[in-house]
Amino acid sequence: MPATPLTSAQIDQLASDLPRWSLVNGKLHRELRFADFSEAFGFMSRVALAAEQLGHHPEWSNVWNRVVIELTTHDTGGLSDLDVALASRIDAFLN
Repeated sequence: MPATPLTSAQIDQLASDLPRWSLVNGKLHRELRFADFSEAFGFMSRVALAAEQLGHHPEWSNVWNRVVIELTTHDTGGLSDLDVALASRIDAFLN
């Protein structure tokens, strides 16, 4: 699915639409802690499947129970609708 870059107004709206995320260096950023490595890895597996469905993959890291996620769309040189879609799916896994 081709990505549509976000407008400045859409980027300004992200704080309301995705309150658990922050903007860091032009990327959507979220840091999570889980009970242990297995829980963190299980979460990452669910996100990986969602990312494959969207054809859009996160920049992320995992150290034991911590997962750090950054979303950006390299093809558009910034944030796009795909970043918002993936962030929303990630949030849904945590509700």
